[in-house]
Amino acid sequence: MILRDAVRADWPAFLALNAESVHFLSPMDDVRLTQLAAAASYLRVLDDEGTVAAFLLGFGKGADYDSPNYRWFDSRLDGFFYVDRVVVAPAFRGRGLADRLYDDVEALARARHLACIVCEVNVAPPNPASLAFHARRGFTQIGRQPYGEGKTVALLRRDLE
Repeated sequence: MILRDAVRADWPAFLALNAESVHFLSPMDDVRLTQLAAAASYLRVLDDEGTVAAFLLGFGKGADYDSPNYRWFDSRLDGFFYVDRVVVAPAFRGRGLADRLYDDVEALARARHLACIVCEVNVAPPNPASLAFHARRGFTQIGRQPYGEGKTVALLRRDLE
């Protein structure tokens, strides 16, 4: 499996994977993905012989991104990397792909001398797998906020040493 930068040809796979997990993510169409990719500081793929097995989209401080969750962090923190979404295709779950992407993000954040990695995870509706994953990786909750209709997210942070 190859870790590589995303290319425009990956968009259909990203949109399909996002749609499968949209109850935990925000909706995304081609126009929105193009906007996010332009503002992102990280958009990488784990590619299994031409199949997008997983992807991660993330932003640095000061990005042109209108997400209320991103803005929560941007207004309170300096020197952070924000993981917007990490999605693993169902056929590839349980193989450590999210860990591999997070390891890559950590290396990038450390190289940029950033203080922490941040993200949000749904607590309503609950996403216990993601909460457990982030707890295992050392993330702690630093806030909570409503997000969209019927959703609440835990705002998580992991300091880099």
